[in-house]
Amino acid sequence: MGNIGKEELTGAHDTEIPAEFVEYMTSGRREQETVLVPVPQLDRMAARRAALSNAFPGETLVVPTGRIQWRTFGGPYPFRGGSDLLWLTADQDPNSVLVMHPIAGGHDAVLYVDPRHDPASGVGYLDRILGEAWQGRCLSPEEKSTVLGVHTRPIGELPAALGRAGATVRVLRGYDATIDRGLLPATEENAARDALLASVLAELRLEKDDWELAQIQEAVDITVRGFEDVARQLPTDRAISERLIEGIFATRARHDGNGVGYSSIVAAGANSTILHWGRNDGVVRPDGIILMDMGAEARSCYTADVSRVLPASGTFTTAERDVYDIVYAAHQAGLAAMAPGVAFQDIDLACKRVQAEGLRDLGVMKCGVEEALEDKRQPYRRWTLCAFGHMLGLDVHDCGHARPEHYGQGVLRENQVLTMEPGLYLQPHDELVPEGLRGIGIRIEDDVRVTGDGVQVLSAALPAASREVESWLAAQREAGPRLPGHDGPAA
Repeated sequence: MGNIGKEELTGAHDTEIPAEFVEYMTSGRREQETVLVPVPQLDRMAARRAALSNAFPGETLVVPTGRIQWRTFGGPYPFRGGSDLLWLTADQDPNSVLVMHPIAGGHDAVLYVDPRHDPASGVGYLDRILGEAWQGRCLSPEEKSTVLGVHTRPIGELPAALGRAGATVRVLRGYDATIDRGLLPATEENAARDALLASVLAELRLEKDDWELAQIQEAVDITVRGFEDVARQLPTDRAISERLIEGIFATRARHDGNGVGYSSIVAAGANSTILHWGRNDGVVRPDGIILMDMGAEARSCYTADVSRVLPASGTFTTAERDVYDIVYAAHQAGLAAMAPGVAFQDIDLACKRVQAEGLRDLGVMKCGVEEALEDKRQPYRRWTLCAFGHMLGLDVHDCGHARPEHYGQGVLRENQVLTMEPGLYLQPHDELVPEGLRGIGIRIEDDVRVTGDGVQVLSAALPAASREVESWLAAQREAGPRLPGHDGPAA
C-alpha cells in the first residue's frame, strides 16, 4: 500500500481479533448491488488517450494518480486524484495507474486499479484501508471498465506488466513513491524523458473541449452562489471572523460540488495586501474591505477561481475606490486585449500599463509610465507582484508543466480557460505608499474562456465595477440568508 505506515493499519486502541469473530463476520453476507452508469465523457477520454499515444509512438507511458496521505493514526487526508489521470480516465479513486502499452499502430491503454475483495475473505470487514465496511462499496476492475470505458486490471498485476515493458518508459513522477522509488526508480538519465511526458500532458490539456467547458462553468456557477451566500450574511453593524466567511463559502462548495478547489483566501483590512493570505484568522470590521479569493470544485474535479473585494459597510471609501478603479481599468484592458493568437506577455503588458499609470496618478510610483515599463527593476511590480492570470481547469493553476513556448511565452488559443486577475497591494508598512493608501489590497479575478474572436467571461454573474459591486452587495443583503439545497443541486 505504498506510503501507509503501521500506525494507519493498527492503533493503540485496537483489540485482538479472535478467529471466531472473523468467521462470524464473514458469514451470512449477500452481495451489495450497485448501478453502473458510464461517465458522460467516454468518447472524449478515448480521444485524449489517442492524442497522448500519437505523441509517444512505441513507448510505454506510466501515469499514476497518487496514494492516500495520512494525517494521523488512521485519519487520512481527503484524497483527490492526479489531474492527468483524471483527464485520461475519470477515475477518482486512489492507487490507480494508467499504463499505455505500445502495440502496432498505437497503444493499449490499461488502468490498473485496486481489486474488490470477496466478502468471504474478511477484507471488507476487517481491513480499515480496503474494507467496504470502513470505506463503502467500491467497484471491481470489471465494473470500473464499464463505467470508465477503459480496460482495467488488478493493481497486483502492475509490477509484472512493467517488468515486461521495453527500454523506453516514460513515467509521470511525483505521484506514487512505489513507482518512483521501487518499480521504476528515477535516475539522472530518465529525468528529461519523464519531464517531457509531464509537459506534453499539460500541453494537451491547455485547450478545453465542450464537456470540460461545461464543467468549468458549473464550478463557476457554484462559486457565484457561494459569494452570494457570503454577501447575504455579511453584517454591517458588527465584526465577524474571516473563518466564518471561509466556512459559509465552503458549505456551498461542498453541498453543490466536491468542495473548495483550493484553500480559500479571506483577507480583511490590511490582510488584503497579502496575496496568498491563508490563515483566515483575522477580523472583518464593518468599516473595512474584505478580499475573497475562492473557488468551488465541481464533482467532475474541475475548479473555478474568482476574487472579489467587498466594502463591509456597503460603500467603498474614497481611497479604496481610487485603488479599486485602477485595478478594474487594468482588468478591462486585459480582457480587451485577449483573443486567439495574442501573446500571453502582451496581455500582461496591457494590464501593467494601466496599473503603472494608476500608481503614478496616486503618487505611489514617482517615475513616468514608459520609464517604469522599460526599467529592468520594474518598479511597478513592487505593488502588482504577479502576472495578470493563469490557466484554469482540473487544477487551479492548470497545465503548469507546459513548456514556456506553449504558455507564458506563447499565444492564446481558442477554448483555453484562464483567469484575469490584476491587483494592487499597498502594504501597511510600505513607506513609499502615501499614508492614506496603506493597507489597501485589491484583486479582481474572473474566469475567462478564449473564443474565436475574443473572450467570454464565465464569472460575469458577479459584478466587477465598484458601483455595481456596491449595488449587488445591497441586493444580496436585502434578499437575506439562504441554505444550500433551496437553490442548488440536491445533495
